[in-house]
Amino acid sequence: MISKYTMALLFLSLILPGCKDEQREKQLVDRENALAEREKTFAIKEADYHSLIRMRDSLATVRDTVILKTWPISVDGLWNARLVCRESSCTEYVVGDVRSDNWEFASDSTNIFTRVYSKEKLVRIYSANLSGSTIELQFATDSTSQKKVNINVRIDTTGTATLKGEQIVVIDDKCRAKFSVELTRSKIQ
Repeated sequence: MISKYTMALLFLSLILPGCKDEQREKQLVDRENALAEREKTFAIKEADYHSLIRMRDSLATVRDTVILKTWPISVDGLWNARLVCRESSCTEYVVGDVRSDNWEFASDSTNIFTRVYSKEKLVRIYSANLSGSTIELQFATDSTSQKKVNINVRIDTTGTATLKGEQIVVIDDKCRAKFSVELTRSKIQ
């Protein structure tokens, strides 16, 4: 009888450790799979991190290359404008007409522009371009306006106290008026 028990114990001692090996092997495989999954997640996060670093660096580079446009000190600010009609094929303007306005040469973070005030009321805003010693101003009414008006102004900036130039007004592509422009620095800044 002892030999039966001995044999049974011997048999069980051989089988039970084999079961533990299978369980340990399964646990090891599960751990390896979990580790592989964590490595994939980490690789994705690392790629996102490097992508964000590259984007940050590219934004910093772009920011460094942005050039803010401003008017030269000799032009920037408020000016008194006197416009005299020299030629006209428009019924709205007569040769010899004189207009007096205030022009403000200003800039913001995106561009330079010129505001025109008549009797302290904003009349129009010109988009502007400064090329060497020449200022070019453009204004066009939008598509909802009853009249299509295009105004182009060229001003020479070589003068110090007075700037002179020319304004051309085209209405509905049918008539044209040409004005001489004389700007003097306003005492009110």
